[in-house]
Amino acid sequence: MTNIVIVGAQWGDEGKGKVIDLFAPKVDFIVRYQGGNNAGHTVVIGEDEFILHLVPSGILHKGKICVIGNGVVIDPKALLDEIETLEKKGIEIDGRLLVSEEAHVIFPYHKRLDEIKEEKKGKIGTTKKGIGPCYADKVARLGIRVIDLLDEATLKEKLHNNLEEKNAILTKIYMQEAFDFETIYREYLNYAKCIKKYVCDTAATLNDAIRKKKRILFEGAQGTLLDVDHGTYPFVTSSNSTAGGASTGTGVGPTKIDKVIGVVKAYTTRVGEGPFPTEFTKDLMGRIRQKGKEFGATTGRPRRCGWFDSLIVKHSIMINGIDEIVVTKLDVLDDLDSLKICTAYRFEGKVYNGFSSDVKVLTGCEPIYEELPGWKKDTTKITSYLKLPSNAKNYLKRIQVLLKTKIVLVSVGSDRRQTFSKGA
Repeated sequence: MTNIVIVGAQWGDEGKGKVIDLFAPKVDFIVRYQGGNNAGHTVVIGEDEFILHLVPSGILHKGKICVIGNGVVIDPKALLDEIETLEKKGIEIDGRLLVSEEAHVIFPYHKRLDEIKEEKKGKIGTTKKGIGPCYADKVARLGIRVIDLLDEATLKEKLHNNLEEKNAILTKIYMQEAFDFETIYREYLNYAKCIKKYVCDTAATLNDAIRKKKRILFEGAQGTLLDVDHGTYPFVTSSNSTAGGASTGTGVGPTKIDKVIGVVKAYTTRVGEGPFPTEFTKDLMGRIRQKGKEFGATTGRPRRCGWFDSLIVKHSIMINGIDEIVVTKLDVLDDLDSLKICTAYRFEGKVYNGFSSDVKVLTGCEPIYEELPGWKKDTTKITSYLKLPSNAKNYLKRIQVLLKTKIVLVSVGSDRRQTFSKGA
């Protein structure tokens, strides 16, 4: 049995989609366990680029079963649009995609509330897709699940109750227009008809597969530092993007998971608001952003870029129980004369050798760096770790020493073929 969790070990956008795509041929099931269509996994195959928001990346491999777990919140229109796009590109979906009946559903009022709150003072950088408000309803036990969507009477009752509350909030507090019950009800009944063929008890399906010695790859969205419990709160997502979310978001017990692999960029990025100790200066930000194509796959927003922060990655390794590391986008650093790695923070005279959950520290600290020489050579055509420039190997070795975790794969480009094993 080899059931693996792939998790981002920074603030997301680490290249998990490519890594999942590389591991997918070796497994039978690929499972998405949290988040919603606020996430985007990009996979490049030859001249084709696929950006997936809800459907697991493994769908690009024939014969693989892909599962959207109960921990995911689903916008039905977004899901159906994504399915249509994939089918137009010749990707077979029917019989290969399973959707948890326990997953919660995003409604138009979730999006409206998300937009209103993001426009207020103190925004956190949400994608305004209704993810947070949908999770809030889930925790408040007001949510409407996929299984409710498939039952007309249940949907009618729950939607009526929710709209009564949400319309009161929208009209009386925010002075916004109310939603029409009949319009949403009919729209979502139609969605239910379209997605019904994909819906099942995915927890039972996955556990049955494990009993039959099938191999499962668990696909996380976002990154560890965006986890609602263990990230840079409140500048986080609304779900558990850490490896623990793989159990709660699928119904597969933690004893059934064999390995956790963390994905990191050779530098650091984050989208939206929140602390970022190692953020680049404006000029270097522009250079790296353009070379690394650092624009959000979901929103198109430019990502903030900075030096590699070993403290946040060590925090991720601890929180997730990461066994191995994959380093992506090493090639983006090819042109730099020298590189920095953050090894500690200094704040108000105190040195922090580990991650701090205090946002004030992370926002106001001075990063303490080690500086290493760059390699000034193109690595995008390199196919073996041994052929990397010596300074590139030294950079990876230093990261591995600081993290005390083995680097197993290195990526030097977006294509599947631009990846190789690091070796011992």
